[in-house]
Amino acid sequence: MRLPVAASTALMLAACASSFAQTGAAGGAGDMVITRAGTQASNKGPARNFSGSVRVDPLFAAHAPSATSGAYVTFEPGARSAWHTHPLGQVLVVTAGAGHVQRWGGPVQDIRPGDVIWTPPGVKHWHGAASATALTHIAIQEAAGGSNVEWLEKVSDEQYGK
Repeated sequence: MRLPVAASTALMLAACASSFAQTGAAGGAGDMVITRAGTQASNKGPARNFSGSVRVDPLFAAHAPSATSGAYVTFEPGARSAWHTHPLGQVLVVTAGAGHVQRWGGPVQDIRPGDVIWTPPGVKHWHGAASATALTHIAIQEAAGGSNVEWLEKVSDEQYGK
């Protein structure tokens, strides 16, 4: 069953909120953290990790003891990540546009709003926009040993399917 974007995003955010609530309960009386929209600067995706124009808008940083963080990532048409892995996996929630994902050795797969992609720990993969359409997704990952991603080589035009 495919959930509407709002429903899948709400489920993901509820899971994150549950994690944060448990953190507060386990740590005693703690203050809630509200990060106001527009208070965190957008960042350009670094050229060493992305091909094309990519913008990363932080959503939430890890709050100890949790090591989970999240961001909106917007890829302009044809833009994509380099190959990479995540030590504890990654969840992508597509919120707008059209794009592609691929695991090493697998086929390129199309993704659209409402799709939720789980990439298991250590799986080499990439994701990005379709050639004529931008893509925005929410990326959620957890750090292990202080890192939530290992960047590898760039995706070639041939691998991308241009």
